[in-house]
Amino acid sequence: MAAIDTGDTAWMMVSAALVLLMIPGLSLFYGGMVRSKSVLNMIMMSFSALGLVAVLWILYGFSITFGNSVGDSGLIGDATEFLGLTSLMNTEAVIGTIPAPVFIAFQGMFAAITVALISGSIADRAKFGSWLVFAGIWATVVYFPVAHWVFAFDEFVATTGGWIANDLGAIDFAGGTAVHINAGAAGLALAFILGKRIGFGKAPMRPHNLPLVMLGAALLWFGWFGFNAGSAVGSNGLAGVAFLNTIGATAAAMLSWLLVEKIRDGHATSLGAASGVVAGLVAITPACASVDAIGALIIGAVSGILCALSVGLKFKFGYDDSLDVVAVHLVGGIVGTIMIGIVGLEVGILDGGGTEQLVKQIIGAGAVLAYSFIATLIIGKLIDLTIGFRISADDEQAGIDVSYHAERGYEVSDSSQGGLSGASKGA
Repeated sequence: MAAIDTGDTAWMMVSAALVLLMIPGLSLFYGGMVRSKSVLNMIMMSFSALGLVAVLWILYGFSITFGNSVGDSGLIGDATEFLGLTSLMNTEAVIGTIPAPVFIAFQGMFAAITVALISGSIADRAKFGSWLVFAGIWATVVYFPVAHWVFAFDEFVATTGGWIANDLGAIDFAGGTAVHINAGAAGLALAFILGKRIGFGKAPMRPHNLPLVMLGAALLWFGWFGFNAGSAVGSNGLAGVAFLNTIGATAAAMLSWLLVEKIRDGHATSLGAASGVVAGLVAITPACASVDAIGALIIGAVSGILCALSVGLKFKFGYDDSLDVVAVHLVGGIVGTIMIGIVGLEVGILDGGGTEQLVKQIIGAGAVLAYSFIATLIIGKLIDLTIGFRISADDEQAGIDVSYHAERGYEVSDSSQGGLSGASKGA
């Protein structure tokens, strides 16, 4: 049994907390981008995803992700192997050089934020209860198996792991496929299922609070150091490389997004800066330990340009991806994943690696995209046909915050009128 390294353990506990911080960061980023009548619902979709997925992760999600592949298929882990985590909740259980509960907590935050990311594509119009049903089913049917494909290496937690990590050999250090392509494809599918918001393409739907967006982006960037550098599963040189590349790629993406805006629209915007930050973070996620600093700058610059240009696709093709989950996470995830085969150290075409790794990266990205999109279409349509997924037109126009949560994000009435009804009654 490997000995516990206290330095690695401390860093991984901090990393888990940083990834947890990304979820409220995402809720502020998304919350500021919607109209004021939807801000609380947008925040609640992220927070509720955290609560629900954390419970499922403890019950069976970790086992499906990191348990031995059923029949050595590489497709799904054994849900019963670590059921309820009872066999891992002791001071002697070690994964790598850290206590097993620390690794479990770290990976659980990945699962939660992946589900939360999807919510931005259906802002303003999804029933809250239906969202929770979808989140639970999607995490179980899509995220846990896909994370097994990508993150479950042979002889790490269990003996046999996932097919992308072990059989295909595609590189995804921190979740370009399992998190971002996965969530982006799901977001696209749900945008088709729920349809367009009332007034989409006709009425202005501008962000209601840009400082909130910028604050959310800043928290995401801060938390992303845990996301990327934490994926080294230790306080070591690999974590240092991922840490620096997370800075470089993100900075380059922000600047390239702003350049696109300046050339295309005549002005650079704060929303563009925030979006560029997230695009760079997404793109460097799979590649952060596989490229040098110049490679990270290239990935960041390319992702900023392509993601900025991709925002317009929803108007061209007629789907309403409310907060550009497709343009940022799907496109950014594809860019970062595929560019490993171009600028990756030793394996990339530009570093003498030939085309073999590039082909592997394309297959890995394509497989996750296809599975997530098709599975999400099926899950979303079943929910829509049974309990309904979209709110009524009246509720949408009145505002989902009031209709579904009986709250407003900003109370402008006279304080002498009293606060929430329950509070005014002494509840």
